[in-house]
Amino acid sequence: MASKTFFFFGLCFLLSVMFLPSIQSKKIDHGPFKFLQSLEKTQKGQNVTGIRDLKKYLHKFGYLNYDLPAGLENADVDNHHHDHFDDLLESAIKSYQRSYRLNVTGILDSDTVNQMMKPRCGVPDHVNGRRGTKAQNHKHDKYFHTVAHFQFIPGEPKWSKYQLTYTFKSSVQVPDSLNIRTVFKSAFQRWAQVTKFSFEEVGADSGADIVIGFHSGNHGDGHPFDGFQGVLAHSLPPSDGTTHYDADETWSSTPNPGLEELDLESVALHEIGHVLGLGHETGIPEAVMYPTISYGETKRDLNDDDIQGIKSLYNLS
Repeated sequence: MASKTFFFFGLCFLLSVMFLPSIQSKKIDHGPFKFLQSLEKTQKGQNVTGIRDLKKYLHKFGYLNYDLPAGLENADVDNHHHDHFDDLLESAIKSYQRSYRLNVTGILDSDTVNQMMKPRCGVPDHVNGRRGTKAQNHKHDKYFHTVAHFQFIPGEPKWSKYQLTYTFKSSVQVPDSLNIRTVFKSAFQRWAQVTKFSFEEVGADSGADIVIGFHSGNHGDGHPFDGFQGVLAHSLPPSDGTTHYDADETWSSTPNPGLEELDLESVALHEIGHVLGLGHETGIPEAVMYPTISYGETKRDLNDDDIQGIKSLYNLS
């Protein structure tokens, strides 16, 4: 009898292990950016199915600007031979490679593909590969304005006041275990410590300066999220103050890379930088304003470049 009981419970245990939630064994497949793998080694002159999506990627993040960008979204429009690797695409890839300190080949090599596939912020990079090296050395371009090693949002929008309020308005249920109020309070405080800004949480109907929301897919702002992996969050500059986070990601205040969890405070710190007027810093991976972040990675301390950027934007000593 004992042996039968042991066998029964052993079988139950085996079945329970087999049907545990898949999150424990889930492997990173790069979700919406996975198509880039099939395009590795493509180069100018080739016609390859999927290049159209590569052009849309580079257009989305600020590296490629055709005269008729809407054609990229319309399957019936054949402008610019969308699956043809043309001169403009080669130039855009070189710009991307230069921006991320990669070998500038104009070819979609493995290092470039690996960088492009990383989960990232949805705000465009606004770069063309050139950077100033000194705070006095301003360089202007159709897409961006750089000073030293950091970037400002084009037009240099900034808040006209230093006392800002924020609130939460999400279209999905956010788990209490995420402690979003504590997480965002900490992220705001890190920016407050190096500026004159103060941040106060107010009620949802109080007309807050900054509105934080967790949303899934199409959420009404014209920039739908793409599901797990891909784009993680996006924000608008002053004085809009909107900052959105993809609810299909696994957010955590104590991320475990084995579970493909994202550190919410690290991403919040980055997005608040956009809300204050900073652009991306593609050349310094240690900077909070670097566009990508890995699962399980924490980046909760402002880099010198982040601090210099915000102080320069607001003329703070």
